Amino acid sequence: MIKHPLSKLAPIKLGALLFATAALFTSSCERKSTASWDTPGEAAPAATAAPVSTPAPEKKPAPAPTPVAAPAPQKEVSPEASAPGSLRFIGYNVENWLTMDRYENGKSSKNANKPEDQKAAVIAILSRMKPDVLGLCEIGQKEDILDLQTRLKAAGLDLPNLHYAGGVDPTRHLALLSRFPISKTGTIAKSDYTLEGQTLSIQRGVLDATVTANGSDYRFLGVHLKSKREVENGDQAAMRLNEAHLLRDHIDSILAADPATKLVAYGDFNDTRASPAIKLIQGTYNHPNYLTPLPLKDRNGEYWTHFWEREDVYSRFDWILVSQPLKSEVNFEASRIIDEPEWDKASDHRAVMMLLK
Repeated sequence: MIKHPLSKLAPIKLGALLFATAALFTSSCERKSTASWDTPGEAAPAATAAPVSTPAPEKKPAPAPTPVAAPAPQKEVSPEASAPGSLRFIGYNVENWLTMDRYENGKSSKNANKPEDQKAAVIAILSRMKPDVLGLCEIGQKEDILDLQTRLKAAGLDLPNLHYAGGVDPTRHLALLSRFPISKTGTIAKSDYTLEGQTLSIQRGVLDATVTANGSDYRFLGVHLKSKREVENGDQAAMRLNEAHLLRDHIDSILAADPATKLVAYGDFNDTRASPAIKLIQGTYNHPNYLTPLPLKDRNGEYWTHFWEREDVYSRFDWILVSQPLKSEVNFEASRIIDEPEWDKASDHRAVMMLLK
């Protein structure tokens, strides 16, 4: 009789071998999960070096932010229009859609408009995504938003309703375009703060507009907080935190007057998730006035929305947060960061999109 080779092992050795094999199989089947965004005290994507999936760009990043996966067919992510009863919102810093001194392609220009190829890229992205409501940062004067609105209509996206707002910055403003009626607009009650003995004002103001769509009112608060660039009249982080405090006060006053308000706070916050400014805007976790940040990512699973070319840094600066009465209407799976091929031609920011059911 031929004996099986394992029969030569002592019983205790055979048992140990079988146990180790089973343990190895079990550990290989375990799944790893990422932490939920809507939980206090957890780390989140912040300003980081260029994503490891791509080499750091020397000049401007390649059109596709990460070459590891081809984008899904566009028809799957940007249907011709929102489904009946739904709403598609896009927040977008369009990078200086205004007149200013520029340095482009090795040449300096005085009082120049945003270059035509950059404008065309913005319009191409937005006309493809077809938002119902569009919140914009870095708009110049009123004629600049009218220019953008006209170009969108010519490209097949008619957003006839407009609200334009700003702060003490005479150059950069906020705007909201909508295919639904803008039924009400508001203003922030307090726009000044004191820092190191100086009285300062929120630079770009707070855009406050209520859109009536599908039988509901949605209140949009758009902001463009102080940038990370240092200035002579104060610490940039302290200025941004004070602006965030003014926004949070406005949010609390709205929700105190009507706790059922379906509120959306959005814009270029110029800060990352764990920063004091972002935490302040969110509010206290589990409090009725807490705003939930949407955990948006692009089709490659990356979270960054801004690229700072000079420092070769990718950051999550652009946010959409919603009040608790609105949270159940958010289609979290379909909401995302827009990563169209021409994003870097259009702006140094990528747009963020929220879909409501």
